[in-house]
Amino acid sequence: MSLFKQNRIRKIAAVLRTAGAHHVAYPILFVLLALSTASGQTKEELRRARDHMVDHEIVAAGVTNERVIRAMRTTPRHEFIPLSLRRRAYLDMALAIGHEQTISPPFIVAMMTQQIDPQPSDRVLEVGTGSGYQAAVLSGLVDSVYSIEIVQPLAHKAARTLKRLKYDNVFVKAGDGYLGWPDKAPFDKIIVTCSPEKIPPALARQLKEGGRMIVPVGERYQQTLYLLTKRDGQMVQEALRPTLFVPMTGAAEQGRQAKPDPLHPTVVNGSFEMLLKQTSPDGQPTPSGWHYQRQLRLVIDPLQARHGKHFITFANDDPGRGCRALQGFAIDGRKVAMLDVSLWVRGQSIRRGQNLRQWPRLVLTFYDERRAAVGDAMIDPWKGTFDWQQELARLRVPLRAREAILRIGLLGAVGEISFDDIQMQATTAN
Repeated sequence: MSLFKQNRIRKIAAVLRTAGAHHVAYPILFVLLALSTASGQTKEELRRARDHMVDHEIVAAGVTNERVIRAMRTTPRHEFIPLSLRRRAYLDMALAIGHEQTISPPFIVAMMTQQIDPQPSDRVLEVGTGSGYQAAVLSGLVDSVYSIEIVQPLAHKAARTLKRLKYDNVFVKAGDGYLGWPDKAPFDKIIVTCSPEKIPPALARQLKEGGRMIVPVGERYQQTLYLLTKRDGQMVQEALRPTLFVPMTGAAEQGRQAKPDPLHPTVVNGSFEMLLKQTSPDGQPTPSGWHYQRQLRLVIDPLQARHGKHFITFANDDPGRGCRALQGFAIDGRKVAMLDVSLWVRGQSIRRGQNLRQWPRLVLTFYDERRAAVGDAMIDPWKGTFDWQQELARLRVPLRAREAILRIGLLGAVGEISFDDIQMQATTAN
């Protein structure tokens, strides 16, 4: 803790004692100490971390709208997550915010915001307030933001946070976002930060002619982010990229037809043969099933591929830079004890990133029913240069696991690594 913080806490404690609050002075002091230690970062440190995130995870990943970039630089993401997670506030990752919900990775927030092309006169509907971070980013870009959150405690907390931080043009209510906000419609733009199986009809009706809506649509762990534009009363769809959001609950979840199978988790498109109809922003084919693809290149070469015609390669020369792909799946640790994983991997001049944790691996992160992390399982890191080799591993599943995220890539390391024919099979518990 800095000397400045220590002196400030001593002064507060002295004032309390002088006022006759001897019985509360030291308990409050301990609380202040705990809070300071938990957050642990000065405003300047947080600002530098935020700028680094914007430069390396947002601008470098293709976000070009200067207004959006400025909003990402000035919106304090650390204010919208639990204090215990503030050291991770400016990492490009989703974080648990309680009530089985998460705050989206900053790149996704920036990319979705750019896609709706926010204008100063826009009235925007957000479905899925969460902690309020997306609404805060939008606040300075548009005229007004109307945000709906189905989890009442989250809605109330987000409203308090936004009010405290003086985002006065954001209006939050608790309700089912599947139904929209009819008495405030129509909206110029709609941004949906949770995933329905199909596009909610009410939201389509509440979008203005010429308006834009961005929404992740699909099965629980296999979704595609769509940009929709209303033209002559019809919703024109453009598929953008694979993605992974928490499900839209309420009426949307009750009508969901495709259900995940937590007893038989598998890797989707582990040989990278299935491609999305649209290409990536640089015109390259995009493998389906894999989310948050960063620094990934699809290689079409039947002679080199271990299975089929395709494999993927990650390349990076900037230590610490995000370089990965992931997918999620349901799993019940009470019934599934082990996961048998196999894959083919090839490396070229692989060196560690900024620290000893930044090596390429296959990593499984398990989460409980509240979406709190309950453990990792991984294959040992790959280093140096080597030709195609098959890896086989049996990974233990925590008893409390209810879902998991599989990650592959350089994960902060530098060099080049290729993957193909990734498979996974569950071993049931006795």
